[in-house]
Amino acid sequence: MQNFSRRLIEWQKQHGRHGLPWQQTRDPYAVWLSEIMLQQTQVASVIPYYQRFIAHFPDIAALAAASQDEVLAHWSGLGYYARGRNLHHAAQLVVAQHGGVFPSDSESVVALPGIGRSTAAAILVFSFGQRRAILDGNVKRVLARCFGIAGYPGVKAVENRLWQQAEALLPESGIETYTQALMDLGATLCARKPSCAACPLASGCVAYNEKRVAELPEPKPRKLLPQKETAMLVLLRQGEVYLEKRPPTGIWGGMWSLPEAPVMEVDALARLDMEGREGKPLPELQHTFTHFRLRIVPRVFEVTALQPGVREPGGLWITPADAMGAALPKPVKDILKGLA
Repeated sequence: MQNFSRRLIEWQKQHGRHGLPWQQTRDPYAVWLSEIMLQQTQVASVIPYYQRFIAHFPDIAALAAASQDEVLAHWSGLGYYARGRNLHHAAQLVVAQHGGVFPSDSESVVALPGIGRSTAAAILVFSFGQRRAILDGNVKRVLARCFGIAGYPGVKAVENRLWQQAEALLPESGIETYTQALMDLGATLCARKPSCAACPLASGCVAYNEKRVAELPEPKPRKLLPQKETAMLVLLRQGEVYLEKRPPTGIWGGMWSLPEAPVMEVDALARLDMEGREGKPLPELQHTFTHFRLRIVPRVFEVTALQPGVREPGGLWITPADAMGAALPKPVKDILKGLA
């Protein structure tokens, strides 16, 4: 086990990722932000969002004082918007409960919205040098292959075995380099399509030596995602489009979006009091969420009865150009771009 950590540390120093914008600081806020953005998102995609976000919200106090609209506008396009809402709420809790100072004990960190055991450990390692084990998706893959741990890692019993292994492997020193090495190895060499010949752990890797690399870790049992559909209504009046704010929780919670209606009922809108006319066709979109796929059918209606610039309950009229700076889900941005 000591050899495991030593090999990883030596490999990271020569071949690991260095110079990422969040690696040159021990500021817990900067580390926390990077860890949240890196959840389910690749480093190359995160970097520009991270740089813009931290330039606009340079510290916890600035983030806590911002409106949710402002925060989500800077998160727009990064996906998994609950991360942005949780980040904002957590910043407000840090200000209210910890005097604006990010806590350094695991219990308090895990109690913050959007932070689980592994994310908390990573923050504490990189911010305070604490000796803690991480177990994100990449690390699960490394450990499952290296130690031949069978089963789907999402199963509690398998996850518990992986946690035990992760705790047992912790080195006595060099915890930051070791933790970064685990992340880097899982993201580069020990990826879904691995490069075993270059791996520093190959000689002792169970999966490699038993030719089980393609089998480990075992994939999640396949389940067909249900298909749903909705019509998004692009209501236009004298160059403005109507947007409404979505509920604070759920899909695209707290973001600005287009009104929706069942696809089969869209034609009936032409007979409503707003005197719309038959919706003009725009290309359909397919958007995949974690638990379902959504077919989006955009329809454009010219509205004559409502006045531009008038705020409606829960919504507003705005030019498409101005709307692009708001917190919009990606499909809505794509639809508004298509209007041009």
